[in-house]
Amino acid sequence: MTPLKYDKDGLIPAVIQNALTNEVLMVAWMNEEAFNLTKSTGYTHFWSRSRQKLWKKGEESGHVQKVVSIQLDCDADTLLIRVEQVGPACHTFKPTCFNELIHGSTDGTMDIIPDLDRILTDRLENPKEGSYTCLLYSDENKMCKKIIEEAGEFVLSIKDKNEDEMAWELADLIYHVMAAVKKTGLPVEKVYEKLAERRK
Repeated sequence: MTPLKYDKDGLIPAVIQNALTNEVLMVAWMNEEAFNLTKSTGYTHFWSRSRQKLWKKGEESGHVQKVVSIQLDCDADTLLIRVEQVGPACHTFKPTCFNELIHGSTDGTMDIIPDLDRILTDRLENPKEGSYTCLLYSDENKMCKKIIEEAGEFVLSIKDKNEDEMAWELADLIYHVMAAVKKTGLPVEKVYEKLAERRK
């Protein structure tokens, strides 16, 4: 393994990312002991610069981070750690620490995917009257037919070479597939594993 380059205070920044959605959850600091504990226990540990002490993420809240992978950047001075996050990552009880938009827009980015996933989960756990998603969850035949219907419409939009229609129909298809995945409980990581097998 390439030796880590700690700064003058013996610290290295760690970017924590949701392993399933690639959403950046938080950034924290590790010293050598925290890094070694993270590897040996399989759960993230950090060094608090304000409290000058080691801490395990979720040690009080229960919102632990199970390590899936650790990557090192090209300069060996920053870590990227993908985790399975239990509960919210932020101490404000929001899913991620990066909540305040101060420039530009997240529209047109993959930021919508984890947001939509959370809504689909909420509709499954807390059914809401009048919700189209809940209607799909309650009628498996309708849910499956909508996937077939939206796939067909997407194919036709490809044939028509209509970019706006393609985007619209693909968005419909993605939504309905995500709803079906959520309803069936299919682990998304299994899908990613199968996609990895196609990386040829």
